Amino acid sequence: MPKMKTVKSALKRFKCAKNKVKRGSAFRSHILTKKSPKRKRGLKAAKYVHSTNMNLVKDMLCM
Repeated sequence: MPKMKTVKSALKRFKCAKNKVKRGSAFRSHILTKKSPKRKRGLKAAKYVHSTNMNLVKDMLCM
């Protein structure tokens, strides 16, 4: 049986934490001038993959 390959786009987007999978925040790449500093600080904080999507992400990362 062939080896499972990691989805390279998922490898670039997700990082494995202790028991969770970290992800980046959406709405943070451009048009930042009209977003308040408080909102931008909130987008900077660490986010985690929701439990309903965890199995899909783990399959993509071959965990």
